[in-house]
Amino acid sequence: MNEYAPFDEHSSEYIKNCQNCWLNVAEGGKRGGKNVINSLAFCIALENHPDKLHLIAGVSISSAKLNVIDCDGHGIENYFYGRCREGKYKNKDALFIYTLTGEKILLISGGAKDGDEKYIKGNTYGMAYITEANECHQKFLNEVMDRTLSSSDRKIFHDLNPKPPNHWYYKEFLKFHEDMAIKDKDYGYNYGHFNIFNNLSVSDKKLIKTLSTYDKKSIWYKRDILGLRIASAGILFGEIANNENRYLTDRAVPGFITTGVDFGKNGSAHAFCSQRIARDYSKITVLRSDKEECTPDSEEVQDSLGIGQALAKLEKGFINHVKYVIKKFGLIDCIFCDSAEPELIEFLRKVLTKNGLHIPIYPSEKIEIPSRIHLWGILFMQDRINFMRGETEEIIRGFQDAVQDPEEEDDRYLDDGTSDIDILDSNNYGIEKYYKQLLRIGG
Repeated sequence: MNEYAPFDEHSSEYIKNCQNCWLNVAEGGKRGGKNVINSLAFCIALENHPDKLHLIAGVSISSAKLNVIDCDGHGIENYFYGRCREGKYKNKDALFIYTLTGEKILLISGGAKDGDEKYIKGNTYGMAYITEANECHQKFLNEVMDRTLSSSDRKIFHDLNPKPPNHWYYKEFLKFHEDMAIKDKDYGYNYGHFNIFNNLSVSDKKLIKTLSTYDKKSIWYKRDILGLRIASAGILFGEIANNENRYLTDRAVPGFITTGVDFGKNGSAHAFCSQRIARDYSKITVLRSDKEECTPDSEEVQDSLGIGQALAKLEKGFINHVKYVIKKFGLIDCIFCDSAEPELIEFLRKVLTKNGLHIPIYPSEKIEIPSRIHLWGILFMQDRINFMRGETEEIIRGFQDAVQDPEEEDDRYLDDGTSDIDILDSNNYGIEKYYKQLLRIGG
């Protein structure tokens, strides 16, 4: 069993209040210890809870396991070390725990998609812990509320990283409980805000190193470090928009090469972007970006010949990009394509074989747009991304032109044709498999 680091006064008070409150929300910045604090409070309550069945959930089953069950070695499995085992409950992933008051079953579920709520119906849960709650679907959170109504000791735990102030979670979920807590001091709402300064497990040396990688004026510092609810406004990537030369290079970082492909449709172009990623994920060099128009040369050609011509253009743009990158920068380790087009992915596999190239090609993993923007913002701010001079005009222009969509409550670029979203997507597909490794703080 791993030892817990000391908790500061604020964290200790939150854990204490969890035992007497039914809704417990831990929000804040990265490395603030939210998951450890909430997991410990959950385990303390579980030890003597009268009900047998409980729920652990997140955007996916894997994230629920990673953030709550494991939690960097300080999650539920650590607290109940030697007293728990993984298994199945009604054919669903579960953790079986032996507590002071008998066996408890923790059902594990994903809740990001519309319809995920059906997987938790039919049960009554004593307690529920939802990690990354504001990334889960609103219907799922509502179903969790309903499924815990008849609990013998109702307790719901949420943890979350901050979103912009107008995000639905704050306006349509949290505000009601905040207002009720103001009217009734015994309502049972417990809110804690945490950031890296509350986390006593982070040494002074590590803290100084982490803070040195952030621009204190950036929205990323205010969100990731201070844990504040900050809305993006205007240009999303001001660093490269205002100082392109800062990110240009004549020498690529050593590492492995990936290529991302975004298929053109509805008048847009096919986009290709290759980058070399350092093996320790400390830096990315974008090597080459290209585009190829996907519409037929003649508007009169709209029959099967038009489809053939469009595929010929895809093949031409793709193979030219791949051969150029291999010749100038070295072998490509793998290629990732828009997962929404499986037929075109298979077409490109045949194109590679026809040209005597044996490169693995996979569908993309589809990181959500706000997460993409967050990753890019961090990479720019920490000077961990650069671009080969004279090879990457399209992708540079795409980043420089990307602006926040004023109609969206979350970070989303305006997709009205004024900026090149296709080239940004191709870059994202090439790096998103390594999202968690790249999105780290201070090395």
